[in-house]
Amino acid sequence: MNRTTNVILWVLQAACAAIFIFAGSKKLMADPMMVAVFAKVGIGQWFRILTGTLEVVGGVLLLVPRVSAAAAAMLACVMVGATLSHLTVLGGSPGLAIGLLAACLAIAWFRRGQLRLA
Repeated sequence: MNRTTNVILWVLQAACAAIFIFAGSKKLMADPMMVAVFAKVGIGQWFRILTGTLEVVGGVLLLVPRVSAAAAAMLACVMVGATLSHLTVLGGSPGLAIGLLAACLAIAWFRRGQLRLA
């Protein structure tokens, strides 16, 4: 991977990490808007806690080189769920979720060679 691609990926990872840590923190702090969103989804508030935890942990792990690909893949799965929720239950634009999904897939793909799970 050349230097320019590496720099672009780090900028993308940092931006995604900031977004996921912020959004996940809002869920974990029981922001009234987040509580209402997950009430509308109808699975239960435990799912808000799970989603917030996955977002915060995934956001932090995006900044750890040896697991950034795995973190991005996990967050991509979360964004698939967010996109489907917008399309089927919540309404509104799924644009942000789709954009984050695309960014996470790009990070997972380009960082797959750095993956070290064992």
